[in-house]
Amino acid sequence: MRDNGFVNEADQHAPQTPDTGQTDHAKGSRLHPRVTSFRSRRGALTDAQQQAWDRQWPLIGADVSDTPLDANAWFGREAPLIIEIGSGTGTATAAMAKAEPHVNLIAIEVYRPGLAQLLQQVEREEIPNVRVLRGDAMDVLENMVAPESLTGVRVFFPDPWPKARHHKRRLLQGPTFALIANRLKPGGVLHVATDHAEYAEWIEEAGNAEPLLTALDWESPMTHERPVTKFEDKAHKVGSAITELIWGKIRA
Repeated sequence: MRDNGFVNEADQHAPQTPDTGQTDHAKGSRLHPRVTSFRSRRGALTDAQQQAWDRQWPLIGADVSDTPLDANAWFGREAPLIIEIGSGTGTATAAMAKAEPHVNLIAIEVYRPGLAQLLQQVEREEIPNVRVLRGDAMDVLENMVAPESLTGVRVFFPDPWPKARHHKRRLLQGPTFALIANRLKPGGVLHVATDHAEYAEWIEEAGNAEPLLTALDWESPMTHERPVTKFEDKAHKVGSAITELIWGKIRA
């Protein structure tokens, strides 16, 4: 993502995983995997953010790994599972989690200060249905999420990588749509928002080409209402139109 924070961070204070005697590769640490859809960026935590991180990360945070996700155990309940790819500073994440207390919401992000801000808000507002994963969302979908286990996937304002030579870095293209569709339950929903007109056309074409996705003509299992973040407000002020794209996974 751009200003909403979906960027890779190379800081030297990455969250620690339990020492199992394995290498980082064996444990599946992937802060810098394949050609990514996000930009590298450093960022230090404030003292307050670090304190919130120390308190909350062991409770609701984890690094991306090869370990299959047991969402029911992690949340301590069985509920519809929604993943947000690129949660940035978590403004939308927290608001939507509060609006949907009946769902389990996992935010995926690589930018540590953004995650720290979300942890602060979750702690301050006592939001019980948010968990966070730090790392590459494609690794989460490929290695941690079981087929037909997700009620919804949200991708808000992914980086458009506007230069043609960078289009290969775009998150939303054919293989990604196929993977998301595989992970969605029948009737599940993919909700995308972008302020980049050309990328919107690219996304729409790729999404419409995925045979498991179709126009949503049934009641959605999740809300499509998004709070307006500072990033989106800036887009409005400069006249950028926001495109909302919503698909449902075909039902048998």
